Amino acid sequence: MTNSTLQTDHTRPKRWIWIALSLAVLIAVVLVVFEAEDTADVKQATTPPPAPPVSVVEVSSQSAQARVSVFAEVRPRWATDLRANVSGRVIQVFDPALAGAQVKKGDILYHIEPAPYLANVANAEQALAEAELALLQAENKTIVARRQFERDGTQPPNDLALHLPEQRIARRAVTAAKAQLKVAQQQLADTKVQAPFSGFVTKRLASLGETVGPGDPLLHLADDRQFELTVELTPANWALLDHPIAGTTATLRHRDGSDLGQATIRQGGGFLDPKTRQIRVFLEVTTPSDQLLAGDFLRVEFTGRQIPDTLTVPETALTRAGHIWLVENDHLNRVAPDILFRSDRHITIAAPQGAGPWRVAPTPLASFLPGQRVTPTLVED
Repeated sequence: MTNSTLQTDHTRPKRWIWIALSLAVLIAVVLVVFEAEDTADVKQATTPPPAPPVSVVEVSSQSAQARVSVFAEVRPRWATDLRANVSGRVIQVFDPALAGAQVKKGDILYHIEPAPYLANVANAEQALAEAELALLQAENKTIVARRQFERDGTQPPNDLALHLPEQRIARRAVTAAKAQLKVAQQQLADTKVQAPFSGFVTKRLASLGETVGPGDPLLHLADDRQFELTVELTPANWALLDHPIAGTTATLRHRDGSDLGQATIRQGGGFLDPKTRQIRVFLEVTTPSDQLLAGDFLRVEFTGRQIPDTLTVPETALTRAGHIWLVENDHLNRVAPDILFRSDRHITIAAPQGAGPWRVAPTPLASFLPGQRVTPTLVED
């Protein structure tokens, strides 16, 4: 028998001893855990748990004046690329033509080389003088011919004998010469490009020494005294307004709520926007405040008609699912309101059926359940 066989037979009883000890320890631990486990005595309650408190505001049915609030962009009434009416080299660019400059109506912005147009005016004046001379000569021939026939005691056989056709042609020649002179004078005046209205130069498009032609853009000018706004209303909001609305006013407010004055409603309705399917309303501001700037995004508030039987509740009372919670006889009742309009962090809804006043939860919880018993606590809005 070898030494390895003897060692294996000797260690086998020790292994079984350790396994038995481990099992014994495990059983002891399990018994200790079961003995140490706490037991709770369950007793059946004879009284229901107290109802959770819920804050409510009390509102009554009343007549409310509708208010419609929408956002709109302020745009200048006049905004154009000012273009050259004549061709020539730009010989002078005035300071009001620089980008960012504020100009007044009539300010000179550019000066285009006037020499060719001065020559045209001189030629037109010469042509007018010649036409007027021809007219005088034709009139004189007519006078001489009439006197000759009067001395002879005869009647002129036709208009040619009195040179009347020549006189008519001469008059038309004078009229044409005057028109040509006006054209030449206007072209000469157009060499000095003037601002057609007051505003701001937003972009300069032509430089000193550049040769321009009729129709070439010189600068972009935007009105700074007259503004327009176009808002779009849903058919439901449109129905809240008093009609006709043309000539009435709307309030302009900045995004922070500050008052920016009034806008006059020029026209509204009549057609739907083909893309949004909403009703357009056009407003104008002819006397803007200094805070009103073109390109700003403002809130436009319309004052609508009086609506009877409404409730005005905090905007927070409306859940994400579009419900409000009423407390009736100390029980919760979930209602899907008919929202008429929103204003000043409140919503105005059609009064539900029944007699008021109604108690509304201003801050509903996600744990609310229909029919749940609660303890209402009246708070101020």
